[in-house]
Amino acid sequence: MVVMLLTFRMIGFGWNGDGILLDPTIQSAKLIAVWTQLDPLPLIVTQPALMAAGLITFGVVHAAIYRSVAHAWPPGIVPRALRMAFVLFALSFAFWEFFTPFNQLGEPFRLIALELSFWAVIALAEAFTLAALLELREDPRHIPLSGRPLIRQHATETDNASDERELTLRIAAAGAIGQSLG
Repeated sequence: MVVMLLTFRMIGFGWNGDGILLDPTIQSAKLIAVWTQLDPLPLIVTQPALMAAGLITFGVVHAAIYRSVAHAWPPGIVPRALRMAFVLFALSFAFWEFFTPFNQLGEPFRLIALELSFWAVIALAEAFTLAALLELREDPRHIPLSGRPLIRQHATETDNASDERELTLRIAAAGAIGQSLG
């Protein structure tokens, strides 16, 4: 939700409705009317808490989807997060932009491209958060960022001490991510 606020709200719509996505010189009048004039206004405008609850619910569903397919992907937070980001982007965000702003609201392509870039950042943020939290939760000693196990079976004491420090940092980072989402 934080990334969505930073992209769509700050840049896209602006804090006072003066963002690029509501600029009448480049945006379709139909889309502007939907967001600012036609009753009922979007719930994200009139009842943001309700929509925040819905977004959290989608996050929980995305976590369940991730858990059901992650085992089929290469191990590691980065490879799994990139795959999850692609799934989210392709099946949700790209479809949304094609079907609604492009198809129904006549939004210009350059603004759709801007929105797709926002959605890509959102998909990456969500996917990396899910992968970090869920992978470290499963077994934080054996989930590498890329491919090397954190705790090696035939390693020196120095190797294991270094691995333990890295593991401690990763657990702390996962906890901080979880705190920021809660």
